[in-house]
Amino acid sequence: MIATNSQPSSKFEEINIMTLPIISCAFIGMFALIQVPLTWMVGLRRVHTNIQFFDGGDVTLLRRMRAHGNYTETVPIVLLAMLVSELSHMPSWALYLGGFSLLLGRLLHAYVIVRHGWGNGRAIGMLLTFAPMIGFGGWCLSRVFVS
Repeated sequence: MIATNSQPSSKFEEINIMTLPIISCAFIGMFALIQVPLTWMVGLRRVHTNIQFFDGGDVTLLRRMRAHGNYTETVPIVLLAMLVSELSHMPSWALYLGGFSLLLGRLLHAYVIVRHGWGNGRAIGMLLTFAPMIGFGGWCLSRVFVS
């Protein structure tokens, strides 16, 4: 508990840190911060090329848009499943493994799609993304149907 010298003014003033899903919070924070440069890269290219909508036939803009879009399409659902997995007592090692797999997968995928468009690294990045998606999703379902 957070120590205070006076009585808390609301029930939200005292927080038991042990109830926070610390592992998920750390990964959610990291992925939120990674979203910023991906979004920024698209915006900068739009300003540079004066393309306001779609990709205007600009391959660089298209690649940046897809790196950002694919990240946005996959990361939130995996983080949500991770959070619920942590709240339903998935082992810490599995949470870290899935979180780092997602992190490596998304970074690899974004790098390859922006630099080259296609390559084995992009496919590996997707596999590293699907692994925690399946693992966390499967854990959540197992808590409902097995427990």
